[in-house]
Amino acid sequence: MSILREPGSPPDAGAHAGCGPMAGIRIIDLTTIVMAASASQMLADLGADVIKVESPAGDPIRRVGPYGDIGMGPMFLGSNRNKRSVALDLKTADGAAAFAALLKSEDVLVCNVRPAAMKRLGFTPEAIAALNSRIIYANLIGFSQRGSYAASPAFDDLIQAATGLPTLLAAHSDGVPRYIPLNVMDRAVGFYAFGVIASALFARERTGIAQRVDVPMFETMVPFVLGDHFWGKKYRPEKGGFGYPRIIAAERRPYRTKDAYVCCTIYSDANWRAFLKLTEDPARWEKDERLASIGARTVNSDFVSSFVRDEMVRRTTADWKALLSDADIPVFPLHSMDSLLADPHLAEIGFFREIEHPAVGRYVETAVPSEWFGTPVGEIRPAPLVGEHTVEVLQEAGLDAEQIRRLCASGPMISQEKSTTNDVAVEEEDND
Repeated sequence: MSILREPGSPPDAGAHAGCGPMAGIRIIDLTTIVMAASASQMLADLGADVIKVESPAGDPIRRVGPYGDIGMGPMFLGSNRNKRSVALDLKTADGAAAFAALLKSEDVLVCNVRPAAMKRLGFTPEAIAALNSRIIYANLIGFSQRGSYAASPAFDDLIQAATGLPTLLAAHSDGVPRYIPLNVMDRAVGFYAFGVIASALFARERTGIAQRVDVPMFETMVPFVLGDHFWGKKYRPEKGGFGYPRIIAAERRPYRTKDAYVCCTIYSDANWRAFLKLTEDPARWEKDERLASIGARTVNSDFVSSFVRDEMVRRTTADWKALLSDADIPVFPLHSMDSLLADPHLAEIGFFREIEHPAVGRYVETAVPSEWFGTPVGEIRPAPLVGEHTVEVLQEAGLDAEQIRRLCASGPMISQEKSTTNDVAVEEEDND
């Protein structure tokens, strides 16, 4: 579904509230799917004016899930709120010229188009810098451009495999490699890229130097995984194998109680002394060397988890929640997705709220998780329809009414309902 205003018509009231710590920062968002789009949404949440440049068909993730038939699927809504959408075909002369006009006044270009594709479009780093010497070019890609994987596409599953996560899961469960059921690589790299972009802006303000910054998925996630699991292989000579024993213990999972499940972390010596007082054998602290120190408990992680498991089943979840809380031991009942939405703490702070969208009606949105007491963020605006803000943004970039009419007449605005393929007008980095 697309919305196109006539040239000269006013933008929506409050199209960009100008609130938050990033207010005044203008960002071109040439991103698709999840990873890079989530990074730019974090900037938009904090007040940056993020202009999402989409192909006429729109971001492919629009078509995934409920309401995908009108281009407003749940994952798109979840990564593109607080943005404005411009529909341009960058493979046409008029579309490329309009994109160049946008770049001239922006602070940041966030992009997950492969460098070779950007070069074919005429937007090399050098060409972008020539258009705007102050722009930060943040390029989120699969792999460093200095190695043999440079031209390879990347999806979350591929990067999970490349960093060995399915192997870890297989080795310490049932022997079958499997992926974590979350786009964990995309979202983690998006968080990292958010910090990188903010740091590049800070460096520009301090030094005056604008720059291109590459954020490769693979290289970002290798230390993310090895930070826990380098272990004995970290040293020369080696001091053992890979894997943090407490995390990879086969018994590390939520504990069954008499009536449900509970999660607790009995970590410090004080935690363990308190926990053993709740068992039928409090003297065990003095006589069982496997529990006597954090180092011993780490080495004996499977035994430790089994010991706690055998104790947990003796009482109900409510009993354990009360007892462990009183003993200052971290504890939390196991949520389902349904119970997460009904979490009382989140209800108290208004974390979930229903907002109105012109295409899908009411839907549930999450709050901006950071809470600002000096530069508070503004109200959440729902994710845009394809090209919803094309006219107003191109007017802001200095294009006249005739140029905008010609662009629209050349076909960049098409009905989402008529789009039957995932073809896009630029070659995006293959991440999800």
